[in-house]
Amino acid sequence: MNNLSFQYPTWYLIFCLLAGLAYALILYYRDSTFRELSSRLNILLGILRFLTVSILAALLLSPLLKSAEIDTQKPLVILAQDESESVLSGFSDADRTSYQSQFQGLSATLSDKFEVKQYAFGSSVREDIPFSFEDKITNISDFLGDIYDLYTNQNLGAIVMATDGIYNEGSNPIYSSSKLAVPIYTVALGDTTPKRDIVLKRVFHNKIAYLGDKFSIQIDVAGQNAAGSNTTLNVYKVQNGNLRKLQEKVLSIDKNDYFHTEELILDADQAGVQRYRIALSPIPDEVTRGNNSKDIFIDVLDARQKILVLGNSPHPDLTALKQQITLNKNYQVEVAYADNFTKQLAEYDLLIMHQLPSMSNDARIILDEAKNRKIPVFFIVGSQTNLTVLNRAQSMVTIRRSAPTANEVQGRLAPNFNLFTTSEDFARELSVFPPLTAPFGDFDVEADGQVFLYQRIGRIDTRFPLLVMGESDGQRQGVLCAEGIWKWRLFDYLQHQNHEIFNELIGKSVQYISVKEDKRRFRVSLNKNIFNENEQVLFDAELYNSSYELINEPDVSMVITDGIGKEFNFVFNKTGRAYSLNAGFLPVGNYNYKANVFSNGENLSFSGQFSVEPIQLEVYETAADHGLLRLLSEKFGGQMVYPAQLSSVNDLLEQQNIKPIIYETSKTRSVINLKWIFFLLLGLLSAEWILRRYYGAY
Repeated sequence: MNNLSFQYPTWYLIFCLLAGLAYALILYYRDSTFRELSSRLNILLGILRFLTVSILAALLLSPLLKSAEIDTQKPLVILAQDESESVLSGFSDADRTSYQSQFQGLSATLSDKFEVKQYAFGSSVREDIPFSFEDKITNISDFLGDIYDLYTNQNLGAIVMATDGIYNEGSNPIYSSSKLAVPIYTVALGDTTPKRDIVLKRVFHNKIAYLGDKFSIQIDVAGQNAAGSNTTLNVYKVQNGNLRKLQEKVLSIDKNDYFHTEELILDADQAGVQRYRIALSPIPDEVTRGNNSKDIFIDVLDARQKILVLGNSPHPDLTALKQQITLNKNYQVEVAYADNFTKQLAEYDLLIMHQLPSMSNDARIILDEAKNRKIPVFFIVGSQTNLTVLNRAQSMVTIRRSAPTANEVQGRLAPNFNLFTTSEDFARELSVFPPLTAPFGDFDVEADGQVFLYQRIGRIDTRFPLLVMGESDGQRQGVLCAEGIWKWRLFDYLQHQNHEIFNELIGKSVQYISVKEDKRRFRVSLNKNIFNENEQVLFDAELYNSSYELINEPDVSMVITDGIGKEFNFVFNKTGRAYSLNAGFLPVGNYNYKANVFSNGENLSFSGQFSVEPIQLEVYETAADHGLLRLLSEKFGGQMVYPAQLSSVNDLLEQQNIKPIIYETSKTRSVINLKWIFFLLLGLLSAEWILRRYYGAY
């Protein structure tokens, strides 16, 4: 719909018409040039000139053309299918084919009135539904959260979700989906009848143990309709595809609703990633044996780094440091005070000196021994620190106090720092952390030091260092030129309900300072040693020349060997100045790898091991949970239906009276910009000129 309006009063058009009429009369009323040819020619020419002048005059009134465009958006209906393995167990081949046909038929029917989007969910949420039912995990709350994030501002009419109600990852969907404001219709798949079964429900264990230690595993066993049966709990160690029995225990099932917890103690007698299998012997007439066993992987380490946090006096920083560092199971942390410390310093791999050396204790003996033994030292400067002694004890930074006062300083990431990398979240969030307390004075970075954080005082970014790290005479050192990092830990939790930013700061700093220098020219690394079977195995590699400069000209090859000797050959990709490799998804088992490269006439190699553990969550629940689906539908104003009632979903949605959204967009354009106006005026003037020329005038 188009409406014409003017920026001046409409009655001004009268003057436009009068101007056109006056112009035509003056030009043609008394003109006798064409009267001899035709009496009507003067009238025609006058009309053409009248129209031309009137239109031009009207355009001076700045007419506007207003138009309205109407767009109708259909309501959106989400069709979602649970693609987990537990759903498949409730289908026969014929039922599966029939159900898939009905589901697609429902999608076609709904497409007449609604915009339909199909999603599969399980271990992940993705568009389109393959009906393969191969996911190892079911996370219903993750799916509902993704739908809310994607369509919260759109005309979402309803969600139709087909699942058996069994979820083994994420929170309870009834509580996690509270933000949704649309009806949820659930299609109840699977069988709710409890079947005769003995289930190895859970195995609790540490991921890491230390060589020579003992470690415990806690095993939860459940039974359904199995009263009067006996089963044997066996613990095996899996080596080279062979099983070596470690322990066994007979369990008597005394009731149909059976649950028992058993704790066993095992020995960490071999370093590396060790694979154990916990298995229950089957009982008569058991519905499935797939949930009778579980493999666990434990990384047995042959060394643990000991860290000494040595303080001048009690301070909340000491607790914050210990709480963070102990998150890494490779570290054993001990907090002590310099006045009563009597242990041997040689026992420790890293020394953290909090406000030491101080005015009351210069810790000279400890610092001299750490320097002689090349033990890394991390200094934290505070109000009690003796800066003169500190400047002599390390070669990272020199601090000269100008007054007995202090500055409130925040941290700012140094742009050229390259000793390790940090996340984007760290760089972004660091600037809003509360200020620490630093000495008021001058700071000079020494040649051996590299600045990780600079000081920001108020709104001024200074070149004063806040955190400096480096290496001097074979000893790694770090200096944090302020105290009060406990505030960063609390603020991180206040803002994000976790300590990830603080943990990244302290964790990576401690890791760099404490790590023993690796002089190998060729290195291959994994981000972890134990992978789930649905995770891709990713490798990184670095190659250095004789001057320890990073290069990646030669090709790097690698052979991965599984437990039975089968080999997988790979070639690394070159990324930047390093190498990377995505080995993809590997079958469950233990693996050894060996990478090789030929550089400067020398063959270099690197070897290691890792393991892939199975995900067996989908086999531990055999009875569908339709009660959960019914509650979920009732909470959001939907309804639960069974697969045989799938076609009725269309009628149920019509009863909801879901309306489309109509969008009206108004556009305003100046008439003078319309191309046809130009051609109209050109046509009128051209017609007048042609007639005048044709009849012998100008």
